[in-house]
Parts: sequence; structure tokens; C-alpha cells
Amino acid sequence: MTPKFHTLTISKIEELTPDAKAISFALNDDLRDAYAFKPGQYLTLRSTIGGKDVRRSYSVSSPLGCTDLTVGIRRVEDGVFSSFAANDLKVGDQLEVMTPDGRFVADIGGMKNALLIAAGSGITPMMSIAQSLLEGDDEAEVTLVYGNRETGTIMFREQLEFLKDRFMDRFTLIHILSREDQDVPILNGRIDADKIKALVNTGAIAPKAADGVFLCGPGEMIEVARESLEGMGVAHDKIHYELFTPADGQTPRKAPTKAQREAAEQGVKVEVVLDGTTRSFTLSDPEDTVLEAAHKHGLELPFSCKGGMCCTCRCKVAKGSAEMDVNYSLEPWEIEAGFTLACQTRPTSDELTLDFDES
Repeated sequence: MTPKFHTLTISKIEELTPDAKAISFALNDDLRDAYAFKPGQYLTLRSTIGGKDVRRSYSVSSPLGCTDLTVGIRRVEDGVFSSFAANDLKVGDQLEVMTPDGRFVADIGGMKNALLIAAGSGITPMMSIAQSLLEGDDEAEVTLVYGNRETGTIMFREQLEFLKDRFMDRFTLIHILSREDQDVPILNGRIDADKIKALVNTGAIAPKAADGVFLCGPGEMIEVARESLEGMGVAHDKIHYELFTPADGQTPRKAPTKAQREAAEQGVKVEVVLDGTTRSFTLSDPEDTVLEAAHKHGLELPFSCKGGMCCTCRCKVAKGSAEMDVNYSLEPWEIEAGFTLACQTRPTSDELTLDFDES
């Protein structure tokens, strides 16, 4: 189902750390089905800030069966939306919130042993995954390795301690701090290859025995952890990761290729199929992606990050050809099947049809 925005009301705001808040949204009964989520998925929040349409994706931290939906937001330096959330939002305010999306999900009932490795605000989807697994399956065991600078920067610290006390036989919580000494030396420093190896050697974690390993946090941490785990023999398909990115992406925009430029200069007839309706427009600027060209023609296509990471704008090339600038989310089989990301796609043919309804 194509993600859609609805107006939700903020029901609660909780300060987690000096620079992070948990924001909860009330759900009316008629929207509960639309906002049914899988543990690990995210919501895209949308508001007009400084006269601009600004969107940011934040993972759901609530467990399955919750009354309200909660996301954790950490304020970042020069962060447009995070600063807006920290300074301007209050209980009772309304925001446009997209229905849940994302592939970073855990299978309740099929995941008996889960290893979660997070750093900083990467804890947000792990809260939902951990609690949903523990509450949804009496046989599930969860180990969470969580990296932060110091105790005062730990998001959801009270909730994590409560979860540990509640499921003391099935939930293992390991805090790694980089700027605050702990009594056990292995718990000091950053989550890197050496730290993961040390945790394995001491028996604190057993990634090869896990049904799934989930990684979330800074891109560098995820890449180092993924390579380290695969080097230890953890199967590639058992490792799941979530990348966060600002709306304008993490890499500079690539210049159009020769094929992209030639196609645009002749004028590309683009058709998009969305919710059973076909709309068309002409793309004539080689710098524009399909998403940007559609917006110029008043056509709203689904998107969240604009960085090639979230997969919200995933669609299938039904006719013509195109090239992506970057891709951090589509699997190889999807690319082979003709899927692309509208936020990164520029045509290389005189006609292009993209089907957003194709699964």
C-alpha cells in the first residue's frame, strides 16, 4: 500500500536527555489499521518550516499493541526539523505523519534469538523490536549492545532498565560508553570491530547463534559492524541494518550522464502509476530526478529521505530506461526485476513509465 499522510495530534512529549525527546501521537480508531506497523518501521513527519516543506523519518519506538505511536527525536546541530521539534512542538499540536514504512523489521514468533547493536539515536527502532519480541514470544531472547558517549546521553534509559528488570531471564542489556569510565574495561570505548570481537571472545554476545542481527546508528558504525560480523561467519542475510540520512542526502549530487542529458534535452514523456491512476508530465531538465520533475508539475509522489536510503519512493520501471545516482536500500534482486528509487532516478530514454503500485 502506498504510504499516505494523515494529520495526527501530539498526545505526549517526554524529555529523554537534554537533547532528545520522545513525541507520541494519538490515533483515532478509524486510523489504527492505516498505522499498523511492524517493529522497526519508521514514520515520516512533515511540516512547513521557514516556508519550506520539510520531512524527516523517525523510527517507531512503541511496541506492538500500543495505544499511541511514539518516536524518539535527538536534536542535531543545524538540524531543521529536530530543532523545530525541540523548540516549537507542544502537546495538542498537529503534524502531518506518513503511515509506517520500512524494511528494518523483526519477525515476531520467528526470531527466537536476536542481537541488537545500536549507537546514539539508533536505539529508537530497537526499543520497538526488543519489547515486541519479548512480549510477543515467551521463548524469545534479546541481547542489546548500546553505545553512547556517557550515561546522560542514553535515550530511553529508564524504559530500558524497566525492560531489563521485567525480562531479566531473556533480555541482556550491555551499555558501551566512550566518554565515561565504567568498572568493566570492555564496556568502555566505541562500538567498533575490536569491541565486537572482544564481546564475542568474552561470551557477552554470540552473533553466529542469533537468528538475526540488527544494526542501527551512524553509517560508519554500521559498516564496521557489518564487515566484522560477516568476517566472523555471520550469514549476510541474517544481518539487518537501518541507515539514517538528512532529507538532502549524504553525498553530493552527481552530474547527469551523457544519456540522461541527451534524453532530457529532447524532453522525456514520464508516466507514473500511483494508486491505480496514471499521470504524465514532461521532464526536460537533466538535473532533475523524476521525483523533482513530478513536484514541478504539481504531482505529489511518495518520498521521505531523498537520499536513496528509505525506499519510500520505490517503483518499477514498466517502460523505458533510467539510471539511479545512488542506492542504499534496494536489494540486487529488486534492481534486476526493474525496481528503482524515484528520488535518485533520471531517464535515459524518450519515454519512461514508473509503476508505484507494483510490489
